[in-house]
Amino acid sequence: MKRISAAFAGLTVGIALIAPLPVRAADPIETAGVATGVTAGNAVAVPAKALSVSVGFIAGALSFILTGGNLELTKQIWRDVTEGPYVITPAVARRAIGERPELEKRTAGMVETTPAVETQPVADSPTAP
Repeated sequence: MKRISAAFAGLTVGIALIAPLPVRAADPIETAGVATGVTAGNAVAVPAKALSVSVGFIAGALSFILTGGNLELTKQIWRDVTEGPYVITPAVARRAIGERPELEKRTAGMVETTPAVETQPVADSPTAP
């Protein structure tokens, strides 16, 4: 019974850690999309990061043994694998996709009607007689 309670507690903490953080968006559909994307991303990224850290710790220990005690190499491997981010947040996702001017052109919750890419008039275009 204690094992089941401990497993349930661990599962609850795990779900709480990968649950999406509160997001700020002007549009309810955008908010739902961001929350869905962050949650789906964390379902893949959190186990992958845990696996990466585990393998990195083993690789660091093996590098210490195989290089005859090179502590700097071991520390570098461990530093590389333990760097964050550990979960995907809306800010991490925004940095990953870069600047999206078409998403920033909003006024009072409505998308502006101006095109995201402005067309330039063609100079020296031949005109039909």
